[in-house]
Amino acid sequence: MPSRLARSRWTGVVVAALLCGLYARGGPSWVLGFVALVPWLRTLDAEARLDRTLLGAWAMSVAYTAAVFFWFGSALGAYTQIGAGAGLALLLLAAPLFQPQILVFAVVRHLVRRHHGAALAAAAGVAAWAATEWALPHVLGDTLGHGLYPAPLLRQAAELGGATGLTVVLLLANEAVAAALARRREGLRAMVAPLVLAAVGPLLLAGYGLFALQPEQTSAAKPLRMGLVQSNITDYERLRRDKGAAAVVREVLDTHFAMSYDAVERQHVDAVLWSETVYPTSFGQPKSAAGAELDAEIQAIVDAAGVPFVFGTYDRDADGEYNAAAFVLPRSGLAGMYRKTRLFPFTEALPEWLDTPAVRGWLPGAGSWRPGSGVRVFPLRLADRREVPVLPLICLDDTDSGLAIAGARLGAQVILTMSNDSWFTDHEQGASLHQAVAAFRSIETRLPQFRVTTNGFSAVIDARGTVIAATRMGERTLVIGDLPVRDPAPTLMVRWGDWVGRAAAVFIAGLAMWSVLRRWVGISPVELPATLASQLVVLPPAARAVAGLLQLISRGGALAMGAIWLWGDGTLQTNTLALLRMFTALCLIPEAAAWALLRACTAQVTLAEGLLVLTRGSRRLEVPLSDIAAIEPWCLHLPGSGASLRLNSGERWLHGLALPDPWALARALGLPMHEQPAWLAWWAYARSRAQLPPSRLAQPAFKFLLLPFLLAVPAFQLHQKIAYGSAFGEFYSYGLAAYLTAFGLWWAAWIAGVVLCAAAVRAVIELGAFAGWLVLPGWATAARAGLERLGLLALYLGLPAWLLLRTVPG
Repeated sequence: MPSRLARSRWTGVVVAALLCGLYARGGPSWVLGFVALVPWLRTLDAEARLDRTLLGAWAMSVAYTAAVFFWFGSALGAYTQIGAGAGLALLLLAAPLFQPQILVFAVVRHLVRRHHGAALAAAAGVAAWAATEWALPHVLGDTLGHGLYPAPLLRQAAELGGATGLTVVLLLANEAVAAALARRREGLRAMVAPLVLAAVGPLLLAGYGLFALQPEQTSAAKPLRMGLVQSNITDYERLRRDKGAAAVVREVLDTHFAMSYDAVERQHVDAVLWSETVYPTSFGQPKSAAGAELDAEIQAIVDAAGVPFVFGTYDRDADGEYNAAAFVLPRSGLAGMYRKTRLFPFTEALPEWLDTPAVRGWLPGAGSWRPGSGVRVFPLRLADRREVPVLPLICLDDTDSGLAIAGARLGAQVILTMSNDSWFTDHEQGASLHQAVAAFRSIETRLPQFRVTTNGFSAVIDARGTVIAATRMGERTLVIGDLPVRDPAPTLMVRWGDWVGRAAAVFIAGLAMWSVLRRWVGISPVELPATLASQLVVLPPAARAVAGLLQLISRGGALAMGAIWLWGDGTLQTNTLALLRMFTALCLIPEAAAWALLRACTAQVTLAEGLLVLTRGSRRLEVPLSDIAAIEPWCLHLPGSGASLRLNSGERWLHGLALPDPWALARALGLPMHEQPAWLAWWAYARSRAQLPPSRLAQPAFKFLLLPFLLAVPAFQLHQKIAYGSAFGEFYSYGLAAYLTAFGLWWAAWIAGVVLCAAAVRAVIELGAFAGWLVLPGWATAARAGLERLGLLALYLGLPAWLLLRTVPG
């Protein structure tokens, strides 16, 4: 049976990955997106253990990457000169990092399904997928929703929720179909409801598409007519080796000059657009006399044409060199430079922590460009004296919806996209995906787009994402297109940004908080009578060790950050983002991982017919009470208080039980406590902790959410008055989203600060309690109670007093 289940698991993963691969190829196969993940979801539903779920998610991430992005690994390997095979192998090895949403989706879905049922688990899994893609954007900016680009009706809803919104609809449809299949043995009537739900999403998308594609009133304004030069000159490095650098530059410029002449003189374009890095040196800042001559030659061509040219080049300053786009006007010269914002990792630049001679030796093709400072909108001054505000985007920039949205907010009327997709020469699927992703920027903002690449695909894209003129891959051609320019009404995406991802993250956070609160307000197992019926955390030795280590890292990280705060160079006190990044890495992630592991090990415990029964999913453990000699409390308080079962044979039961009060459990089961040596003070110290009555103010919701909120509000209001002149100054200047984002950062910073203070207070309490036990064992519980009250006073009164002293003048 296990082998059959394993075969079923791997079959589901492979079939789902193959369906996703077909879906990603475009064309009529876009319909597969609504069912492609169903085979994998069915295998997830059959898994009762978290580790098996994680294994299936890892396998799915690898299979999905291999089926959908095999071309990327080959292209990356060829570009970085490590070989196509090595590139693909590295991509598959890094698949969980390349597609992390698959793992997060599976884990969240599994945990929620175990405690809250299938329906909420489906919603939580979908939200986790969207939230992960929002928090950890993909290298290629891809999401499942991009596969709906071949469906003109369905893709129009991207102006409401972006491509992420389409992904949510796809995932919900897959979940509904999987739920219908799970009910197939109950008959057709039981399958009707989930199948209807599966159809609702596509129907709503299609209905909105019909509305969005209604004919618009034609604008009386003159359209913008541009010429896109696709020269089909690629592999500059090989050409340099064969012909020499000067000959290559001459060939590139002569080709572009000739094709631009045709665009201006015969096609009467208003402007000319060349591709990314077509001019392979820094325009306007020549590095040599030959470079100055080439700059002057380009300017002379632009002057003779009488229309503006926009082309890819380099820019440089004291910090380094940039991938840039130059705006050159006739007679006026260089009007401005846009520096590429999103650099391609490991090709255009290396992360600073990896930028070493050894790594560059392994990746000889890695560049050293610097990222630009963000979006810029340029007025494109035409020969007829019109000025059209345009938003330039270079290559990977067009995969970031935030850049296009920022440009639309700054008043752009057209998007100009320049790319060098020559590394996709042998992989048209990659170039096709890049163009589809770029087209979604037009749908989301309702801005038309001129997109030019070195050797394909170049296109003229209208505000609905429709390609009205395009090239084939690997051809030298000139694309001429006319697009209407106007100030479009702001879409929901322009107004709210990527709100779907943020809403999904809030949903997941709220669900986690609700689950925690439910557990807090529920019946504590230490208060149960002999008819035991509740939940305990059943920990195998390895799980206890891992959870304890994660908690040590988290608590130790908090203490280390506190020390850095007090005695460091002041970075954490002045740089909020650095504080939050360090807090997330050292404290939040390890603590969350430990919490998730403990939740995964939670089991239902019942006492029936002389048996202690522990149930987790389909697993069931039974221990006869007659076999248990005593309850033995843990001496080491990791990952919390708990106990082991000492058997009549003298051995401990393999699994440990994490619970607040082992003595109460012993009373509930009618069992004695295992005697410990008198010298073992840790045991008695643990008892003093267990006997302490809980305080509501010590609960995490009050201590780590409410208290920081109460502290953040006055501090944030004071900041608003100083920085913007009033309590709502940022809201009046930049809108509600900016205001709430700023307050969120303040609240998060105060959460981190309270956690650091609480960690220091906790260390003092534990040291004092242990010292008190050593000195006065009989007063250990009373001493701990006093120290706990003082600790709460230090947090709830000390922190507000400190804030008051910092804000009151003098």
